[in-house]
Amino acid sequence: MHAARLARLATQAGRLPKSPPRAPEPVRRVTLSQLRKWKQHGQPIVMVTAYDYPSAVHADLAQVDMVLVGDSVAMVELGHETTQKMSVDQMVHHCQAVAHGAKRPFLVGDMPFGSYEVSIPDAMRTAFRFVKEGNVNAVKLEGGGEHSVAAVKRIVQSGIAVMGHTGLTPQSVSALGGFRSFGKTAQEAAGILEQALALQDAGAFAIVLECVPERV
Repeated sequence: MHAARLARLATQAGRLPKSPPRAPEPVRRVTLSQLRKWKQHGQPIVMVTAYDYPSAVHADLAQVDMVLVGDSVAMVELGHETTQKMSVDQMVHHCQAVAHGAKRPFLVGDMPFGSYEVSIPDAMRTAFRFVKEGNVNAVKLEGGGEHSVAAVKRIVQSGIAVMGHTGLTPQSVSALGGFRSFGKTAQEAAGILEQALALQDAGAFAIVLECVPERV
């Protein structure tokens, strides 16, 4: 009773605030539903690539909407000649670092070469690791062929959002004979469109079109 009376007197004297202080609202991460709504309303969506904590923090401060943790980290930060060298463990590590630094953006983890091509179960196991250990909100995989499309469909059915990728697919550089643009011929352009539509039908929420002419 004595403590309560003192508190009332202190409040009346203006030495204590009349309402208790409140903790700041936690940052809310961008969701897939928000991205879809923004797309429907024609609102620009900003996406960048980040590989580590410092760059993720800068993306967060810039109010970027989406961040891709790309396997291009192999070439950009680790000095490899291709992206084929990255392992699942390495990619999960980089996803964790970015997730610590970027609290607002929708995070997409790039599934590395060899982690989803052998079988659908392999693809699903990799996707689960990215979400559970890498703390991403979606995964990305390359290619629009039959196997890639089937993997996208099954991963989406399991409850994980998937971003597709067609045009230049760097993980296939060995078969392609080098990095080059795609879609310059009518045949290539038609193939890219066909793959993009197949990925969309499989449930991909977005598609990366790499090194593709603007007209395509």
